[in-house]
Amino acid sequence: MKNPVFYRVLFYALGLLTLALGLTLNTKAGLGVSAIISVSYSISLIFDLNFGDVTLGLYGLFVCIEIVLHLWQDRRRTKKSDPALVHANRASIKYILLVDLLQFPLSIVFTRFLNLFSAVLPDIPSGTLGAVPEMLLRIAVVVIAVILTGIGAAMSLNMRYIPNPGDGIVQAIADCIHKSVGFTKNCFDLVNISFALAISLVFTGGLGGVGIGTVIAVIGVGRSVAVFNHFTYNRMKRLAGVED
Repeated sequence: MKNPVFYRVLFYALGLLTLALGLTLNTKAGLGVSAIISVSYSISLIFDLNFGDVTLGLYGLFVCIEIVLHLWQDRRRTKKSDPALVHANRASIKYILLVDLLQFPLSIVFTRFLNLFSAVLPDIPSGTLGAVPEMLLRIAVVVIAVILTGIGAAMSLNMRYIPNPGDGIVQAIADCIHKSVGFTKNCFDLVNISFALAISLVFTGGLGGVGIGTVIAVIGVGRSVAVFNHFTYNRMKRLAGVED
């Protein structure tokens, strides 16, 4: 049997690749993208910029916000801590900041795969299949994209390595406001969608990267994660040596 580290790295890498594939496939359906990339996708459409590069910039902003939030949270915790715990807190914040910083190189690699999949996967042609079949095809592509996004997110997060900045910032905000990750995720999605809508309406008068596909993604990704984990989490955890 292979070393658990092998499986852990394998599942993590496959998870990130599947996540990148799902996010890219969502953009190909033409019905709106998932909330977390709606801002970068809308900006790339409006200003004719590279989608992966804009996403890299957005992820860099997320990481900077994470670092600020973690430093602020550590400062508050240190002031309230018993002097005997201060050293432990300092060791903890160093590790947290290291994980934050490692999200920068992760973002570079991840967004390169976004560009690769964007170049390889074709767009769905308009007006060649008839109105109803074309819409059904687009919805089917969105559903597949949502399933892949959920599977990719679950696999990478379950391995507990460096989080994708989109997940890392949600966790950082949740820790600071003392709310559940699920609630924070929903609020963060709404903020991203609102911002994407605002810039699209201001610059183009349209919805940009927000549409029915965005709604399906908001509802479906979490369900996809839950179903995938229900059937696979325990076995993946044993193979990868991940403890609860």
